[in-house]
Amino acid sequence: MDNQIFNQTVGHPDWPEPDEAAKAHSQELVKLITSNIQNNNGSIGFDRYMGMALYEPGLGYYSAGAGKFGPLGDFTTAPEISPLFSWCLARQCLEVFEITGGDRILELGAGSGIMACDLLSELMRLNALPSEYLILETSADLKQRQYQLLKERQPDVLDRVKWLDTLPSERIDGVVLANEVLDAIPVHKITITENKISELRVTFKDDSFSWLKADISDEKFISLAANRLDDVLGSINDVYETEINLMIGPFLRSISEILATGAAFFIDYGYSRNEYYHPQRTTGTLVCHYRHRSHDNPFILVGCQDITAFVDFTTVAESAHEVGMEVHGYSPQAAFLMSCGMEDVMNTYRNEDQIWNLKLSQQAGQLMLPGEMGEKFKVMGLTRNVPTSLKGFSTGNSIHKL
Repeated sequence: MDNQIFNQTVGHPDWPEPDEAAKAHSQELVKLITSNIQNNNGSIGFDRYMGMALYEPGLGYYSAGAGKFGPLGDFTTAPEISPLFSWCLARQCLEVFEITGGDRILELGAGSGIMACDLLSELMRLNALPSEYLILETSADLKQRQYQLLKERQPDVLDRVKWLDTLPSERIDGVVLANEVLDAIPVHKITITENKISELRVTFKDDSFSWLKADISDEKFISLAANRLDDVLGSINDVYETEINLMIGPFLRSISEILATGAAFFIDYGYSRNEYYHPQRTTGTLVCHYRHRSHDNPFILVGCQDITAFVDFTTVAESAHEVGMEVHGYSPQAAFLMSCGMEDVMNTYRNEDQIWNLKLSQQAGQLMLPGEMGEKFKVMGLTRNVPTSLKGFSTGNSIHKL
């Protein structure tokens, strides 16, 4: 088992191996998933596999202690690239505060804590500190990292920050932030052959995980998949694989239940439905991240790599309507940041240091250029009891594409 799980990277000689502690965690996780498979007639849904690989307490990718973010981790998020991202987002938060009178922020999965640091710094400069900054974080290791970073960089506002293990029991007025959260919600994997929809489940044989094609007995699942894939069915000439996220609805319902007045902003890579389920996107959108290498094999480096799927933002919008939230905007990240005042933010922070100014310009390019994050990443704003438009969607609003 040990050799199979780690030596499947033989075709990638430049990939660094996990350290011994990470390997030990991975081997325990593999045993646990394998046991789960054996106890479920030899296979489990990919959603179950992905959930265990990412979130199994003490063993999953987001639950164990390995570094994940930044140059020394597995991937780099927009807040890690530049504070410009959070400084612009702060201005959108300020507008929501002014419209609603609410002044609390809830961040879902704060990563390294850098977005919270930079966001609070800018809100303090704007004399608009939230009364409370809540961080929902299930990883004890990440909580500690976030606390240390905030203690070092923003000690004066640390008393406003509170960590949660579950969503708050009281409803909040203000802002909910979720940067690269939706892509890590476990998905089902399906395949279509001759217009028949089947599920791709996970089995374990010959000392490795593999796919198992299976009939779907759940009629509700079949109906939902057929509805989302309506434009694709009939256009497929060969085998077509993709993902279905059945957890978006329950997830948004839980967010809706705690947001009394205000806005929730979801920033992630994804598409509208007609782009997501395009006939030419025949292998789906599953992407794994390991030490800044992207690939499509979720069955190696178990617990040591991130597993993600692009977001179907049309499903997010539909689910939002079902739970009583309004879709206020849907824009490429570049348009959202420009609308939030990127140019003004850059002018505010430019100084006589030309190297610093050049660095800011380069970072802005990474956040906004089409070949970087500008078009790949989208921002969706969902609101409750917000009667006016939001500045982040004043240009480039693409709701009509959903």
